[in-house]
Amino acid sequence: MVKAYLRYEPAASFGVIVSGESNITYDNSGKHLLAPALEKIGIWNVKLHNCTKTLEPLPSSSSNGPSLAVTSIAVSPPSSSQIASGYAEGSIRIWDSDKGICDTTLNGHKGAVTALRYNKPGSFLASGGKDNDVIVWDVVGETGLFRLRGHRDQVTDLVFLDSGRKLVTSSKDKFLRVWDLDTQHCMQIISGHHTEIWSIDIDPEERYLVTGSADPELRFYTIKHDLADGQLIANKSETDVNKSETDVSTDLPTVNKWEVLKSFGEIQRQSKDRVATVRFNKNGNLLACQVAGKTVEIFRRLDESESKRKAKRRISRKKEKKAAKEGLEATEKAETDIRAERVSTPVVTVQDIFKLHQTLRSGKKISSISFSPVISKDSQATLALSLNNNILEFYAIKNSSATKSSAIDGQGHHADVRSVTLSSDNTLLMSTSHNAIKIWNPTTLSCLHTIDSGYGLCGLFVPGNKYAVIGTKDGTLEFIQVTSGTRVEVVEAHGGSIQSIALTPGGTGFLTGSADHDIKFWEFQRAGEGHLTASPARSLKMNDDVLAVAVSPDGKFIAVALLDSTIKVFYTDSLKFRFSLYGHKLPVFCMDISSDGALLVSGSADKNVKIWGLDFGDCHKSLFAHADSVTGVNFVSNTHYFFTVGKDRLVKYWDADKFELLLTLEGHHAEVWCLAVSNRGDFIVTGSHDRSIRRWDRTEEPFFIEEEKEKRLEAMFESDIDNAPENKYGPKEEHPGEGAVALAGKTTQETLTAADTIIEALDMAAAELKRIAEHEEYISKGRVSEFRPNILMLGLSPSDYVLRALSSVPTNDLEQTLLALPFSDALVLYSYLENWTSIPDKVELVARVATLLTQLHHHQLISTPSARPLMTRLTGKVHQGVKEFRDLIGFNLAAMRHSLQVIASKSDAVLRDAKTSILEIRSQNTKRVEARADTKQEKKRKKKQKKSDGGHVWS
Repeated sequence: MVKAYLRYEPAASFGVIVSGESNITYDNSGKHLLAPALEKIGIWNVKLHNCTKTLEPLPSSSSNGPSLAVTSIAVSPPSSSQIASGYAEGSIRIWDSDKGICDTTLNGHKGAVTALRYNKPGSFLASGGKDNDVIVWDVVGETGLFRLRGHRDQVTDLVFLDSGRKLVTSSKDKFLRVWDLDTQHCMQIISGHHTEIWSIDIDPEERYLVTGSADPELRFYTIKHDLADGQLIANKSETDVNKSETDVSTDLPTVNKWEVLKSFGEIQRQSKDRVATVRFNKNGNLLACQVAGKTVEIFRRLDESESKRKAKRRISRKKEKKAAKEGLEATEKAETDIRAERVSTPVVTVQDIFKLHQTLRSGKKISSISFSPVISKDSQATLALSLNNNILEFYAIKNSSATKSSAIDGQGHHADVRSVTLSSDNTLLMSTSHNAIKIWNPTTLSCLHTIDSGYGLCGLFVPGNKYAVIGTKDGTLEFIQVTSGTRVEVVEAHGGSIQSIALTPGGTGFLTGSADHDIKFWEFQRAGEGHLTASPARSLKMNDDVLAVAVSPDGKFIAVALLDSTIKVFYTDSLKFRFSLYGHKLPVFCMDISSDGALLVSGSADKNVKIWGLDFGDCHKSLFAHADSVTGVNFVSNTHYFFTVGKDRLVKYWDADKFELLLTLEGHHAEVWCLAVSNRGDFIVTGSHDRSIRRWDRTEEPFFIEEEKEKRLEAMFESDIDNAPENKYGPKEEHPGEGAVALAGKTTQETLTAADTIIEALDMAAAELKRIAEHEEYISKGRVSEFRPNILMLGLSPSDYVLRALSSVPTNDLEQTLLALPFSDALVLYSYLENWTSIPDKVELVARVATLLTQLHHHQLISTPSARPLMTRLTGKVHQGVKEFRDLIGFNLAAMRHSLQVIASKSDAVLRDAKTSILEIRSQNTKRVEARADTKQEKKRKKKQKKSDGGHVWS
């Protein structure tokens, strides 16, 4: 009989406030901050400092955990409540922030999405990726419009111009490209940067574009916009205002029609680190330049009058310095020039407009910044910072300085999680890091206590779960009172770091193994204040660093793993040597003994797991377990099943009797350092270098080893479609020089499955049509027989069944799905379109399918005689159907407007948009509350004044 096992699945992850792979951004209200948390997006309430909502993609078979790391976030304009997030495997998800659900998934990039930006109406979304491509998406239609190719390295940032008619992109190839989205071509290429361009941004009025790179300066460009007649002019910026009429008349004939961006000047930066992000605030009067370090340089944009005064002062100082050098005659000439300059308007440069306001310095390296769209009364702006140590900070930028107003830092560790330990009743979880210990509730995932400590490498709960013991890197033992969350005792235990700690079976003491070659036995005691402490009872000297210790459940043996790659087993009572376990080629980092004391499992830096018998010390099996070092191993209580974790980010489930891999659990984004298994085996907890703690629950779903092996093989073959033989050995496309356009989507497992579904439906419909024709022939010959439809077609006609299969394809996958169809099947599908034009709600789908098939197979269609009359008939019917559908929508809109006018004429109230009305009511209520507060304060002030004046009120 085949043995069945129970499956473990990811249940929860916690401990991550913000990860550094993506940007942070405020929502349109300014009340919430969107922060990436590995594969999630946390929506944090800025005032309450709590995570109100989490956007997490559902796990799918075609994508594993680490590839789903969030790499970019963009918020749509206030007219919509959408949030776009890009991921490391190239997908983009559009979220409804109100409902917290994913509306659609867009697949187009072959590398990580590095930049996302909405246009002002929110109808288009542009994305740039590590595959050097830029894709423009139709958010309403949920499909990709086109792919722009031309950059020779990763796209780093992008912005829309002219209400979405143009797009400016930056790349690591040191070039800026301006794309005309109407004609879909690159209209300008700007060079001049000496290093990679990392970020670009424009002010809200679209006057200036600023770029940041590793160069020591910020570069500014003026922006020219289209007029109705198609000419290009510059916005009336400070430079245009200050040009004389003669200068303008001489410059107009030399204006380049394709020159959208024109160099305006440079501003020197203070920091020598490369620029990571440049962003304007909502008003455009502040520009923040975040470098890849701990500083943010904030520039203030001066208004027109201030810029003119600064330009005049600059010119005056320049003339005076020149006069001082050349002498008295030059002085008289300089005075004449200065008077003439005062009469004429000076030319304003970028240094006259942008001035360094202040420099903000943080304690840790900054990963991302974001300006709040709401400006408070006591500050110019609010700036949010995400730090690389899992902290969010908020700064109020004032006239004189930038002050830190608040921070979100208590919900996670600031460095990697080095150990996790569960209490005996599984109600408490303890995790250690470089400077703190955290006590969690593993069920509700809430942090109960945070305790300052040394660098904790290992820990255990004392029986009773009232106290816990931590072994630190400094060689000390720290005793923690769990109920109060305080450190009650620190004992100097070893001369080196304590690598491992193990509780004795009786619960009266514990063992510690250290890098000072000592193993010490400790007994619990009560200190003078009544707190728990421990004193050393005996010790065992080894000849090398101790990396791990384990005690058999019956207390008979002690196993010690040493730096020399051996495991030594001793008797507990006499500390006599029993035997050594040889076989590992590199040091053993972890080991565990089964509940019955029969097996010992060890994990090593040589990527292998070895199963040993403790009766004779023989190696039962050596398993190649992980692609990197094995860092943790634990048996499930009362079984011979065990879990391992490694630096390859994986958690694996094994059977020690059959020597088989049962499950591979993916989810962590960095090295997994530790794990803990509950005493009932119903869940496990793992801690990682990515600062996350994850819980994996055992389900009631059974599985079999052979089925899991088949799934792993299928996943191996389907993991990378691009490495198929026809793609692997096919001709490589060259980099286009001046920019090119290509299809927006990409082939995925979902598109191939959808194409197979359509082909299967076409074959089934063809067979059914053949059966119907044969049945009609029988009837014409006088043979009466009952026709039985195919039950697999769900009682639908062949045409409706094919339409059902086509309608099930997601909108964003339709183009690639039709591209995967052979021409013979595409021609059959083309023949069905004529019948579907009579269905009103399918006109849009029919028009899109007809357009795509005609574009993809145009040459074959016009050269196929049977397709020509079909195309002619279909053209007329599609045009007629689209016209009727458009007229119907227009008629309904006109009727709704007329109904609103009729209702408004009969009522004194003005009908408005519901959302606008709610916002106005809220603002009116806020004003009323503020007015009442002001009235109360005024009454109190008059009352105090009356008392001070002796009861008289003076007019």
